Amino acid sequence: MKNLPDTDETLLIRTDHSDQAAWQALLTAVTAPNKNGFLANVHVVDDVAYSDLTTEQAVSVARARGDLLIVADTTALTGPEMPLLAVLPFDEDEDDDYDEDEDDETKQEHGELRVIAAELWSIENSISLANMDWEDFVNAADEGVFRGF
Repeated sequence: MKNLPDTDETLLIRTDHSDQAAWQALLTAVTAPNKNGFLANVHVVDDVAYSDLTTEQAVSVARARGDLLIVADTTALTGPEMPLLAVLPFDEDEDDDYDEDEDDETKQEHGELRVIAAELWSIENSISLANMDWEDFVNAADEGVFRGF
C-alpha cells in the first residue's frame, strides 16, 4: 500500500472513485463549518491507489498512525446523509471495554462508527483533542450512525 501523508490532521481517505459529483458533494459537506463555526480538521487523501481499501486495511492504517481515520467509501458516497466510516484503534493498555474472561481473539482492537458528513467535525474535534471518549459517540449513535447530540 502506498504511504500516507505525514500530517497531524485526521486523514480522510477516499476509497470509492466511481462518482466525482458525489465526492464533491461530500467534500463540500465536510469542509463547511457548522452553525457555530466548527470544522473537521482533516487532510484529504484523494488517490486512486486507495480505491477499494478494505475495512481491515483501514484498521491497519489507523493502527499504524495510532489515531482516528475517516474513510469515504461507497456507503458514504451513495447514502443520502453521506455516512463516513470513522475508524479508531484502541490502545492495547486500555481495559475499559475488555472483560477479563474474554480471550485475546475476542478483544476488540478498534472501533468503527458511521458519522454523517455534517457531523464529522464533532467526532474529529472531540477525539483529536481528547475532549470526549469514543463511547460517547457510540452511545449517541442511532443504528450505528452518529448524527449529532
